[in-house]
Amino acid sequence: MPSMQMFGRRWLAGTDDLVFPGLLELLMRGIWLTLMSCVLCRYYQWTFNCLTGGLLVRVYLIGIVVMHSIIILLVMVLVNRSAQGAIYDTKARRVVPHLLVAKIILLLPEIALNVLGTIWTYTNCIQCDNEHFTSTVVEIGVLFNWVMLGGLIFVLAMVLDPVGSLKIQEGANGNVDTETVLHRKVTRIWVRRFRWFFCWLIRDEHSHEAFSQAAGLMSSMFRNTDIVPSDFIAGFVLLRVKQKRESREQRRLALLAEQRYNCTSIVNECFTGKPNWMCLKKARHYLQLSVAIYGWPFLIYSYCITGLFKMMPKFFCCACFRTKPTVVKEDNCCLCNFAAIRYLSKSHSKDILFASFVNHIFELPFFVTVDHETSSIVIAIRGSLSMRDIFTDLTAIVEKLDAYGVPPESYAHKGMLCSAKYIKKELEDHNVIEKAYTNFPEYNLVITGHSLGAGTAVILAFYMRPLYPNLKVYAFATPAGLLSREAARIAEDFTFSVGVGDDMVMHMTIDNVEDLRTNMLQVLQSCRLPKYRVFLNGFGYALFGVPSRDLESTWRHRTTSEMRNSPLLSMHSPVLSMITQNDGFPTDSISNHHLVPTTSSYPNDQIISISPTYNELTVRRYSKIRLYTPGHILHITKKKKSKEQKKADKKSGTNSNEYNYEMRWATPEDFKELRIMPRMLLDHLPENVLKTIDNVLEEQRTEIGFDLAQLTMI
Repeated sequence: MPSMQMFGRRWLAGTDDLVFPGLLELLMRGIWLTLMSCVLCRYYQWTFNCLTGGLLVRVYLIGIVVMHSIIILLVMVLVNRSAQGAIYDTKARRVVPHLLVAKIILLLPEIALNVLGTIWTYTNCIQCDNEHFTSTVVEIGVLFNWVMLGGLIFVLAMVLDPVGSLKIQEGANGNVDTETVLHRKVTRIWVRRFRWFFCWLIRDEHSHEAFSQAAGLMSSMFRNTDIVPSDFIAGFVLLRVKQKRESREQRRLALLAEQRYNCTSIVNECFTGKPNWMCLKKARHYLQLSVAIYGWPFLIYSYCITGLFKMMPKFFCCACFRTKPTVVKEDNCCLCNFAAIRYLSKSHSKDILFASFVNHIFELPFFVTVDHETSSIVIAIRGSLSMRDIFTDLTAIVEKLDAYGVPPESYAHKGMLCSAKYIKKELEDHNVIEKAYTNFPEYNLVITGHSLGAGTAVILAFYMRPLYPNLKVYAFATPAGLLSREAARIAEDFTFSVGVGDDMVMHMTIDNVEDLRTNMLQVLQSCRLPKYRVFLNGFGYALFGVPSRDLESTWRHRTTSEMRNSPLLSMHSPVLSMITQNDGFPTDSISNHHLVPTTSSYPNDQIISISPTYNELTVRRYSKIRLYTPGHILHITKKKKSKEQKKADKKSGTNSNEYNYEMRWATPEDFKELRIMPRMLLDHLPENVLKTIDNVLEEQRTEIGFDLAQLTMI
């Protein structure tokens, strides 16, 4: 980092990316050199007895040993130089491109020698006595060499930057028109990549729009930043260290969450003053329906061995030729998805009024069922499960929300808005809800979903409220970038949202990702370790956690002038303009997040928070409007124990706390920072959300039973 310049262009690799590939090459070439040295010692004298081509064999044997020796020495120097300096310190690695050019030039004689070896082993042009060890080693070595050369060409093709010409890059600096043209070119390249890698997706106007929006997002996100793919991995590792350090500072400054927010472990206490329909037990019931729509893939995932046998009694064989009791769209001949819904939701087939498993971009699977237990008609919408759903997620630009009863300047996530309109049209075309109310006029209407399904459910509710004003939404792991602030506030009247732990989707908005990009650039600049050390440390962190000593030893002092002159940022980078405007120091820092102190808590400002403030969101932002999480948000987290409590539990073999979880009512502003945490993905999975709610309810039952037992004894 930054990207390496070679042959008049930039490459998608840094001068510090060659340590581990070089070590791997040293290992392979060392083994190959040892074997070929043995062959040279054993077979050299035999070459004088060859009928034809003995000289060529001697040239090959001596040449391959000499060539591998030279390349091994060159790679050793290359690895040594590539390991020098911190991530930003390119001067310490300035000779790496020249060494790499020399290595590429040496490919020409290596290819020539390999051709000679191929002629010797696989043709009859050279006639020499056959020695088993020699022939076996040379045949395998020649074949392996061709594979390695092919792999090298493939790697060069992968790290080739299509718009990496230095002439284009230099022309873009200071030239707005050239920069815009470059941005459009990168966007077109991303569109071609998406069309190539996801060629199985249906080509229609929706896919073209989704590809274009996703490509524009990818191009804009790292526009005017000179980083390479490996920097993402290093950046995430360093962000984890930085954020753990922040957490330690919060504890030291007594800014723990429970002191600033009314956290509780008692469900009844948490829901005091809330409407009756907002109930954790009801939420758990509707979450089970949200999980059911994931169909047979989720059932097989949950029960790898017995899942098929659990579905078999629910199969409706030869459904392609038989009359189905329920309208089912786009399921297979045995209705496997429908069978999984029946098993997971514990519903009778007659209670499921409609099920659609159509899954295209902006078209999500959903089903409608009559839930007699809660006297409600439930619409359950599936979350992200396929690449089509991912592109629906990535269509994250804002679209005007034209539903009845919302303020005129209300906006929503475009992908989920289009999905909600699709479901509304399907319901109207099949007259599903009207038929349900004909048979059950006293029932309530409930919409539920998880993840992408949760966001779609909230937007669908806005469109259906004029006809069904009493409908309610139970949303789980709701995406953060869903509605503009006023629309999210209106959604509190009918939406109950539940989130668990460090769920990354509940923090993932375009603005948060852009802030994460800014923080990533900053920690890469502030790191004093070489990149290979960061990778090794990251592997250790994944196994054993982040040790306290690394919280301090990872960082170096950075002055404002150094950050302005950093090679990571181009002259007209928006990140650089933020630093310049604030003179390198945070204005309101990242204190929008409820766990981050406003003032700098780092000695000598080793880590300078440069997350943009609210007023700076208009500086080269992909979206000009920030979107929020809707509804009343119940945030459930696992209670962290102190070292003393852990020691007491270990000593007594019991749990010193009555409860392992705590809850609080969060606001949409609490999710304005995307943090790198160990469970950021696991806490989003539907089975983990369901397990967490089950554990909370079980703890309540256990504690109530314990209290009743004490009262009985009294």
